[in-house]
Amino acid sequence: MKLVFFGAPGAGKGTIAKILFDEKKIVHISTGDLFREAIKNMTELGQKVSSILEKGELVPDELTIALVEERTKKPDCAKGYILDGFPRTMVQAERWEEIDPIDTAVYFDIDDELVRKRLSGRRMCPKCGAIYNIFFSQPKKEGLCDNDGETLFIRKDDGLETINNRLSVYHGQTEPLLGFYKNLNKEIAIDASVSADESYKQIKGKLGL
Repeated sequence: MKLVFFGAPGAGKGTIAKILFDEKKIVHISTGDLFREAIKNMTELGQKVSSILEKGELVPDELTIALVEERTKKPDCAKGYILDGFPRTMVQAERWEEIDPIDTAVYFDIDDELVRKRLSGRRMCPKCGAIYNIFFSQPKKEGLCDNDGETLFIRKDDGLETINNRLSVYHGQTEPLLGFYKNLNKEIAIDASVSADESYKQIKGKLGL
């Protein structure tokens, strides 16, 4: 089963993909993870990607496609995968249908204002990776991780200005994918404003998992 998860940033795509991997062993491929790995390794590419992402802009299509194609050729993707954060443009979507056509595109439908709260309120632990939110899921002690007491931090791309820029980019370049996949009869939509558990139940039902 080859799936695409698409929708606004903060819609919960990565969270649901992780649950599907844990329960169904469908490989989760996040372009964000691919880019962060490049940044972590401090390659020339990583430095370019870092500068682009901090501004809330998109990495060029050709570079993104090449990175994803390389990842999907690994043995663990033989039985399928979930693409999270890719494709983000019509060029990427059309090209990927030529490279390795998907089975279903899951559209995560969510309101912009809820996205702003989810992202601007997000706080992360630098040690264990736990994620909190000052609006929805606060830690027991303000600013500190429940697991290890580490001071929580805000990701650079979770600043309000960057969030608004990401939303603008999303509406301009990614939202048109909804029509593209509908025309291919490959699109299903879920209400992403609900909890992760509820979103997951919707996806399981619509995919027959």
